[in-house]
Amino acid sequence: MKFKILLVEDDESLGFMLKDNLVMAGYEVRLCQDGEKGLTAFHNDEFHLCVFDVMLPRKDGFSLTFDVRKYNAKTPIIFLTAKSQQNDRIKGFKAGGDDYITKPFSLEEFLLRLEAVLKRVYGHPTNADQKDQFSMGKYSFDFHDQSLSAHGQSIKLTNKEARLLKILAQHKNQVVERNLIMKTIWEDDGIFVARSMDVFISKLRKILSQDPNIKITNVHGVGYRLEEGE
Repeated sequence: MKFKILLVEDDESLGFMLKDNLVMAGYEVRLCQDGEKGLTAFHNDEFHLCVFDVMLPRKDGFSLTFDVRKYNAKTPIIFLTAKSQQNDRIKGFKAGGDDYITKPFSLEEFLLRLEAVLKRVYGHPTNADQKDQFSMGKYSFDFHDQSLSAHGQSIKLTNKEARLLKILAQHKNQVVERNLIMKTIWEDDGIFVARSMDVFISKLRKILSQDPNIKITNVHGVGYRLEEGE
């Protein structure tokens, strides 16, 4: 089962970053940038979960939720907001929201909160749960255990090594953009983060070097690709 998510966020940079990370985690995502378009999208399609920013143009997140709840009382809704006052949280829950995430938040927290709501509502594993095991050449990669195994031997990866390898493994033989990797794992795309990422790429290359059919290539000016040969 592939969960479909309606994301309504007017911050273009944040919206696309959240969408990209949700897609990488195995979800299908529809992104809208104002409340009216979000309501139209909700009426024209079926979604398993909605993520609404509170401060939206044309129709704010609370009003959007109120209108959605006129037609659908079950689809879970998560609010994103820069506000942290208790009365705003209460207003959100009264409008029909299921959870409330205050900006700034980490991408890891965002995905975990989203998965928790999906599990609670639908009662079975989310897309992300089903994608923690990967096969690449002679290696078996278990993201949950942060381990890479081959021929009965296992290598323990650090948290960042495991998260980086998971992104590449999810898009095996495809290019993953540098900026997307940096914003996903380091939540920044500055020059020092870029240098740190290059160090981790080098570490993974060394770890994977026992299998000549597996390599991480640098696509100049774009990003990296985990390649699996025959």
